[in-house]
Amino acid sequence: MAESKRDYYEVLGVGKDADEAAIKKAYRGLAKKYHPDMNPGDAEAEKKFKEASEAYAVLSDPEKRQKYDQFGHAAFDGGAGGAGGFGGFDFSGADFSDIFGDIFGDLFGGGRRGGRSNGPMRGANVRKSIRITFEEAVFGCEKELDLVLKDPCETCGGTGAKPGTSPETCPKCGGRGQVVYTSQSFFGTVQNVQTCPNCGGSGKVIKEKCSKCAGSGYIANRKKIKVSIPAGIDNGQSVRIRDKGEPGVNGGPRGDLLVEVNVSSHSSFKRQDIHIFSTIPISFAVAVLGGDIRIPTVDGDVIYNVKPGTKTDTKVRLKGKGVPSLRNPQARGDHYVTLVIQTPEKLSSEAKEALRKFDELTGNTLHEHDEATAKGEKKKKKSFMEKMKEALED
Repeated sequence: MAESKRDYYEVLGVGKDADEAAIKKAYRGLAKKYHPDMNPGDAEAEKKFKEASEAYAVLSDPEKRQKYDQFGHAAFDGGAGGAGGFGGFDFSGADFSDIFGDIFGDLFGGGRRGGRSNGPMRGANVRKSIRITFEEAVFGCEKELDLVLKDPCETCGGTGAKPGTSPETCPKCGGRGQVVYTSQSFFGTVQNVQTCPNCGGSGKVIKEKCSKCAGSGYIANRKKIKVSIPAGIDNGQSVRIRDKGEPGVNGGPRGDLLVEVNVSSHSSFKRQDIHIFSTIPISFAVAVLGGDIRIPTVDGDVIYNVKPGTKTDTKVRLKGKGVPSLRNPQARGDHYVTLVIQTPEKLSSEAKEALRKFDELTGNTLHEHDEATAKGEKKKKKSFMEKMKEALED
């Protein structure tokens, strides 16, 4: 009995309302995953690859898809009798050229249609990192980076060729910067466009290289670049400096310099978005009676009046004492302070006596317990004396 086929939409993992782009994207992912060249000797992967290819061949063709939606797999029965493991379906009309141009390019490191050419290309971005303090992140600062950047060679004018000569058209690609390779797949001949290995995609070759830059067209120079760190920047965010990256190719613009900011932690402050959090200890007396305390902030110390009867873990909001917003430096977050009542660990005898007196005056049970204990001991003593007296009288 022949093995029943899975639904083509299920095979590709798309809905029946999927458009052409979604079908192509789904198949490309499956083809890359199960391609035999990526899974040599794996029969199961080869089976899944063929299954996905069959599904794509049907669903990517509007006419075949319409028949499949109407009749299912029966629309293609009675063909080649299961040749090649594809259930008898004829793939001669299926167009896999763009799909396999992409896949083979990814598998073997080559380019693809519409890929790199010998036209102007923007230079690569350069990434650097700096470390700043918590306060510098809050208020912004100026930093100076010492780094090595490439500049066009003054001797050859950036061509890389010896003065008096010039680069010549690459004989391998004819100046196009790309070459076409032909390979055989399950579905016939596939053309794969890749970057020319002879000229690196520039379309030009240099026979006599400049002695100053060794044919690269660029000279590396050490430079100092000032970086303006905006107020409110957070850890891990980057500052982009335009046109300070690698030089472009074939007259293209320079890339950018991306400076990643690492913010050092603070001993007292913690940051969350544009708000700052900290904890301040207060004495028991201040918590009970109220009074002024000094609270450190990024703007300096602030005098805050604690209300009488304040409990531990009470949170205080200092409006506008947080971090400036990157989008609007005029808007600042808040500083939230948690008040924690501090219990003294060492007390003098006078302080202990005063605390006992305080406990007595506030109606607590310390003094009452002492009196109850004394009365109980006196009662026990009296009872013993009475018993002794009764024994002697007898």
